[in-house]
Amino acid sequence: MSSNQLEIRSVSPDIEQQRQRGSPPVHPDDPLTTTEHLDFNEDDDPPTPRFMQEEGSWKRWKWVPYPVRKYGRITAKWMKGPQNPKVWKIQPLFPIVQHAPLHLLDKFLPNRVHQILLYMGYVAVWIITFAIVMWRGQVASEVATYGTPMDIGCGVTYWSRNNGCGIDGVDCRPFNGSGFAFRCPSNCASYRVLNPRAVGDQEVVYAPLVVGGPPDPTTEENPIYRGDSFICGSAIHSGVISNSQGGCGVVSLVGEQENFVSTDRNSIRSIGFDSYFPLSITFEPGIECQARDVRWSLLAISVVFTSILSLFTTSSSVFFFTIFIGIFWQVGMASDPPSYTSIPGLFSDILGKFLPAMFCAWVFYDKMGVRRTLQGLTAPVEKTVLWLGGCWVGALTNYTFDFIPIQRLTGHDLEQQPGAKAALAIIVIVLFCVVVGQIWCFRQEGRLIKYLKLYALFILGIIICLVLPNLSLRIHHYILALLLLPGTSLQTRPSLLYQGILIGFFINGIARWGFDPFLQTTVALQGDAQLGSPLPVILAPVINATLSTITFRWQPAPGVRYDGLSVLVNDVERYRGFFGDDGSDHFTWTRDNTTSYNEYFRFGFMSGTTSGDYTKAGIWTNDLDWVDPQPGPSRVKGRGIGRYEEEQVPRAVWK
Repeated sequence: MSSNQLEIRSVSPDIEQQRQRGSPPVHPDDPLTTTEHLDFNEDDDPPTPRFMQEEGSWKRWKWVPYPVRKYGRITAKWMKGPQNPKVWKIQPLFPIVQHAPLHLLDKFLPNRVHQILLYMGYVAVWIITFAIVMWRGQVASEVATYGTPMDIGCGVTYWSRNNGCGIDGVDCRPFNGSGFAFRCPSNCASYRVLNPRAVGDQEVVYAPLVVGGPPDPTTEENPIYRGDSFICGSAIHSGVISNSQGGCGVVSLVGEQENFVSTDRNSIRSIGFDSYFPLSITFEPGIECQARDVRWSLLAISVVFTSILSLFTTSSSVFFFTIFIGIFWQVGMASDPPSYTSIPGLFSDILGKFLPAMFCAWVFYDKMGVRRTLQGLTAPVEKTVLWLGGCWVGALTNYTFDFIPIQRLTGHDLEQQPGAKAALAIIVIVLFCVVVGQIWCFRQEGRLIKYLKLYALFILGIIICLVLPNLSLRIHHYILALLLLPGTSLQTRPSLLYQGILIGFFINGIARWGFDPFLQTTVALQGDAQLGSPLPVILAPVINATLSTITFRWQPAPGVRYDGLSVLVNDVERYRGFFGDDGSDHFTWTRDNTTSYNEYFRFGFMSGTTSGDYTKAGIWTNDLDWVDPQPGPSRVKGRGIGRYEEEQVPRAVWK
């Protein structure tokens, strides 16, 4: 008998007939009549000999080292999960307590139609209450001679950013004799500049742009601020309004002022500036103005209504879509609204974002696991605490996660923001722990391989986005939710919490910022940061102490692209000359003999009407000595063609 064949012994007809009737073997040595016992399985114990594995399904992987194949098979078998998968279902803690609201509803309203009518009336009362409180919050008492206060955003200033006020600030006149009544929202103390702004020889970043304060640090009287300061931040710093409630007041232009003092008041540390600026602001004392930001009242209303709804409903679709809509409008209209000048304009903005957001909500529910997590859940209290509570935490990221020193998830911001890298490392560690826990749960349900394939596609897509030329990947709030939400399609308590937070992230990202592209050009990401353009090389200046003048000359431009030079003095453009014009090879600045302050000079090339990066500030001291600028560009973007009217006081209110 050969090694590849087995001899089959003859069997008597009687024994064969008994076998066909299913009778047991007549003798332990009864011969085998089939080859099923000769089939080998590579997962049988003991393991199949190695020489026989080469003849099996792994033959095509012969080139892979045996240890790799061995542990690869072990890993693949582990990822398939147990033979009897476990479907996760939350068993409620204290079921009698958690089911009490549902029993109460069924006792008094057992009819399905009556429950639907109650739901419709409940939502109507919610909407009416929200609208009335918001309308009451828009009412502000008129200010004598100034009229009704105008709503402004936290970043509004008189002086346009990016050197947009033109030569000598002519586009931002008048410098004095003007003012208006304003109204600020709450939480403006947390509004910061995300790219460095130049103030003299300082660079301000990730802080409120508030320059100056009361001249006497021991009192709050007569506060004076530079014209490029945030009006609302300055009003909080001076004590005119409250950061927690917002408020209204009257801001006035007081022309050129000197020596802006740095003070720490009302949780804002202002920036000092030891020179003069042509436009300054102050706040009128003794103004009677009653106005209050009602976002906290509206938040309390929405939290109460959503919590009651969560406790009294078992329908996953009713719960999810009602909560999504309610929180979306709460965030967009009150808790974290985009910049706006009127309530109708804000409503129009949020309505435009709402329709595509609802399509995404349907995708979340039906295709990305929300239905699987919420359907059949019989623990309404835990659902309210974990899912709904997590959703509110995610939707209010401007408060709940404001302490994390990461403003934007870009390489540029991570490099320049203090503490950003450490915070990102902690976030990655937390996410790793969460992912490990979710992987184990998916394996128990036998769905791990399916979701690993999905996330492999996600990773492939991210890699493709990273290598695309002239485009940069930016992970927004809503992109983070889209990427991570499928990994929460489990009915476990941690998944309830994770899913709620991610839905909140999506709501906040869309209601506040809209569907920003996740692939952006360098210019779009750059904003008002430096451009990386060549810097002028300034020759040693000529100082005339008798006439109090200083004359600058510079080396030729590096190419034909640059056809002029711009000079900033104390952060105001004072010179703009084009090469080839008369007197374009030098710039002379005359100081007032009575001035005893330092003056700060920056120089930048121009290309047409647009200026590039400026040098760091050179200082002409009060002793008429010159201090050369430090190497490298100043962190202030050059003036471009566009204006940023949305962050500047509208001209219509300059009375």
